[in-house]
Amino acid sequence: MMDTQNELHNNVEQETDSTPYTMLEAITEAKRCLNCKKPMCKTGCPIENDIPDFINQLSKGNLGEARAILAKKTNLPAVCGRVCPHEKQCEGHCIMNKKGAPIRIGKIEQFIADFDADMNLTRENIPPKTRGKVAVIGSGPAGLTVAGDLALQGFSVVVYESENEPGGILLYGIPQFRLPKDVVRRETKRIEELGVHFINNCIVGQDITIDQIFERGFDAIFIGTGTALARELNIPGKEFAGVIQSNYFLRMVSMYNDGKINRQEVSIKDGDNVLVIGAGNVAMDASRTALRMGAKNVTVLYRSTPDTITASQIEYEGAVSDGVKFMWETTPIEYVGKDGKIIGLKANSYGSEVIIPGNKILLAIGSKPAKRIISTTQGIDVNEAGYVITKERPYGMTTLKGVFAGGDVVHQPATVVLAMKEAKKVVAGISAYVDAKKLLEE
Repeated sequence: MMDTQNELHNNVEQETDSTPYTMLEAITEAKRCLNCKKPMCKTGCPIENDIPDFINQLSKGNLGEARAILAKKTNLPAVCGRVCPHEKQCEGHCIMNKKGAPIRIGKIEQFIADFDADMNLTRENIPPKTRGKVAVIGSGPAGLTVAGDLALQGFSVVVYESENEPGGILLYGIPQFRLPKDVVRRETKRIEELGVHFINNCIVGQDITIDQIFERGFDAIFIGTGTALARELNIPGKEFAGVIQSNYFLRMVSMYNDGKINRQEVSIKDGDNVLVIGAGNVAMDASRTALRMGAKNVTVLYRSTPDTITASQIEYEGAVSDGVKFMWETTPIEYVGKDGKIIGLKANSYGSEVIIPGNKILLAIGSKPAKRIISTTQGIDVNEAGYVITKERPYGMTTLKGVFAGGDVVHQPATVVLAMKEAKKVVAGISAYVDAKKLLEE
C-alpha cells in the first residue's frame, strides 16, 4: 500500500499489484507442485491449461518446453497470469489450497511468459495460410484468441479494430497497475507474428459492413466486439455534470498514460470526493484508479452485502488496501446537484434515507453490446437484452450463415479467460464450417 495520495498518483504508470518472481523464486515455487494424478488445478482452469506439465518443466529449468506447453492452450499467457481470478479457478482448486498454501500458478505462468519474451525463446511453427480466410471484428480477449488459434491452424486472418491499436479491453479497460500496457502490446505482437493482419481505426458498421467484408473474399466472420455500451442508472438528476461511466474514465486514463490526451481531459481531478456505484471488478478498477489520479476520497456504494459482490476477492482486498471505503446495503435514489453540478447522492442506506457528499460519481453497473454491426446487417438475431444469438452446431454461428460470435457480445460480461474459453469453442465451429464450405465448393 502506498503511503500517500501523491505516491499513488505519481506511480500511476509504474506500479504493479504483484512483484514478478525471480528465476530462483519461480523454480522454487514450481518444485512445491505435487504433480497430482488427477490435477484439480486443470479442472479449475476454464481453458484446461496443462498446468502440472508446464510447472514440471519449469521445476527442471526447461523454460522453452514450459512455454511451448502453455502455447498449446493460450495465446495470452502474460495477460492471464496477471488478471485471471486464480483464487477462484486454478489456484482455488489446487489440492494444497486445503492447507491455505496453493501453488502460485498465476505468477508461474506470468514468469514463463515474461521470460520467453525477454529471451525470445520460442516461436511456433507457422503453417501456410491455405485453409481459408477469416475476418475477426474486435481485438479483445475473444478476438485475439480466435485470430491466433485460426492462424496456427492454417487460416489467413484479418482483424478489424476500431481503435488505433489492437488490445480492446485489455489495453483500454484494465488499469496499468493490474496489467501493464507493454505486456498487452507484446502479446498482440506475438499474435501478429503468427501471420495475423490487423486493420486499425476501422469501425465495422460505419467504415465497412459485414456484407462488404464478405465481398473481400472472406469465408467466415467472427464478431468479438464485447459490450461497448455502459448501462445508465435511471434516477432523477442524471443530467448533472459529474456523473461518469467507469469504462469511459478508465479508457481516458489509459489514453492519458499513453500521452494521447492531456491531464485536463481526465474527469477525476486532484482532491475530488468520488462515489463509485457498483461492486464488480470494473468498480474496483475505477475506484483504485481514481485514487491514483489524485482523488481525496473514494467510496464504493453497493446495494447488498460484501459476500455478494461480483468482484474477485483479490481485487476487493486490493481496493481496501489502497484506502477505498465501502458502504454496504446502500441503494441510490437521486443524484443531488447544485448549479448544474453533482454535490452528492441521495440513497437508502441500512433502511434510512441519507445524502452522501461527493462531487464525482462513477457508474459501474454493467454494460451491453452496441448495435452498430447488427443494425447495418440483415439476418443477425439478438435476444431481448441485445446479446447475439448463436447456435450449437456449428458452435458459435449466428443466425446469418458464415457469421460467428463469441465472448461478451454473446454472454453477460465475464472474465478474460472465460471469453477465451468460449472463443476456443467458436474456433472449432469456424474451422468445421470453412472446411465444409471448401469441400462443397470443390
